Amino acid sequence: MTATLQQVPLPLREQAEVRDRWLAHRLTALLPGWMDDAGIDLWVLVGREYHEDPVLSTMLPATWLSARRRTVLLLHRTAGGVDALAVARYPVGVFRSAWRPEDDDPAATQGDAQWAAVRRAVDDAAPQRIGIDVSATFAHADGLSHTDHEQLLAALGPWAERVVPAEELAVRWLETRLPEEVAAQHAMNALVHTTIDEAFSRAVVTPGTTTALDVAWWIRQRFHDLGVDPWFQPTVDVQRAGLPGVHEDLVVEPGDLVHCDVGLRTLGLTTDTQRNAYVLRPGETAPPAGLVAAHAVGNRMQDLVTGAMVPGRTGDEVLAAARAGAAAEGIDGDVYSHPVGHHGHGAGPAIGMWDAQGGVPGTGQAVVHTDTTWALELCVRVPVAEWGGQVVRMALEQGIALTAAGVDYLDDRQTRLILL
Repeated sequence: MTATLQQVPLPLREQAEVRDRWLAHRLTALLPGWMDDAGIDLWVLVGREYHEDPVLSTMLPATWLSARRRTVLLLHRTAGGVDALAVARYPVGVFRSAWRPEDDDPAATQGDAQWAAVRRAVDDAAPQRIGIDVSATFAHADGLSHTDHEQLLAALGPWAERVVPAEELAVRWLETRLPEEVAAQHAMNALVHTTIDEAFSRAVVTPGTTTALDVAWWIRQRFHDLGVDPWFQPTVDVQRAGLPGVHEDLVVEPGDLVHCDVGLRTLGLTTDTQRNAYVLRPGETAPPAGLVAAHAVGNRMQDLVTGAMVPGRTGDEVLAAARAGAAAEGIDGDVYSHPVGHHGHGAGPAIGMWDAQGGVPGTGQAVVHTDTTWALELCVRVPVAEWGGQVVRMALEQGIALTAAGVDYLDDRQTRLILL
C-alpha cells in the first residue's frame, strides 16, 4: 500500500493528482491488451455536458466534473500502444487534441465541424473494428445517447459498417482495479468501518430515544463532515424479539439487533458495506447465543461464496456453487454480490440478485476476472431460540479484492456483533 493511500480522504488537489496518474497508467499499460482481447482497434466515446457516457466520465481529467459541450474521445490501437485522441472544444488531459476549432471554415456550424474532425481522425486510423458503447446487458456500457449515435454513424460514412458494440471492452475498463486502487479501497473500507463503529455506540445512540432513521442521517452527516460522499442514502434497520420483520422507523431499544447499509465515494471509487450490532440489555455483557450463531452462519455463507469465486467462472456459476454448498450444510440464505469500483453496483458479473437466486439473465453470464473488487453481499435466515424461535435475517456485506493470490477482505470482515 502506498504511503499516500493509507488514509482517506486525501486533500482534493492530491486526489486529482492520484486519479490522473491512475488514468494515464490504465491507458498505456492495460488498455492495449483489453482492446486486443475484444478485437477492437478504435474505441469511440461520446458524451455531452451533464449527459456523460459512464465510461467516458472515468477518462476525463480529475478537474473536469463533467464533459464540456460535446466531448469525443478516440482510442486507437497502434503498434506502439494506444493513441488517445480528443475531438473536443477544450484540451482533455492526457488525450492528444485532434481538432482545432479555430482552423475550421467560419461558415460551418461547430457541430458539423466537430463531426468532420471525428471523420478525419477515423480516416487516418483506418480501423478494422470500431467499438461504441451500446449494450442491452450492462447499463455501464450503454452510454452512447440516441442522438450522438445517429450523428456518429452519419459522420463515419462507410466506416459505419465496421461499428461493433464495445461491451466487453467497457466492462473490463470499469471492473479492473490497479494495485493502488485496491490499496485505496482498503483505506476507504477502514473509514467506513470506523464510522459504523462510531454510529453504533452510545455516543450516537441513546436506547429508548434514538431512532434507526436518526442513526442513518448521522452516518450521512458524518460522511459529509469527513469530506466524502455517500453514493446512496444510508439505511439503518432494527429487528426485535416478538416483532417479526425488519423495521427502519423504530426507536432503538435494548435487546434489538441493529443493521446498517452504507457506501461512500472518494477518489472516483466506491464502497458498499453492511454491519450488525446488538443493543445490550441491562446486566447483559454479551448478545444472546442464538444471534451470535446466526452471525457465524452468515460468515460461513461468505466463505462459501468466496470459495466459489474462481476466475473464469460466470457469475451464475459462482452463485450455483455457493448455493449448493449452503444447501448441503442446511443454510437458508440468499446471495446478491456485485462488483464495486467506479460505481457502487459496478460493471462485471452479478452473483445473484435478491430476487434472482436461480441466476441473473445477462449480467450473470459475465466472467469473473482477477484484479477486481466486490461487495460480498448476502443474507442468511436463522431461527433464534432466545427469541422464541423467531427467524432473524442476518445480512452482511463486505468489500473484497479478488487477485491472483485469492480473495482479500478489505480492512477485514465483521466476525462478531458490535456491542452497543
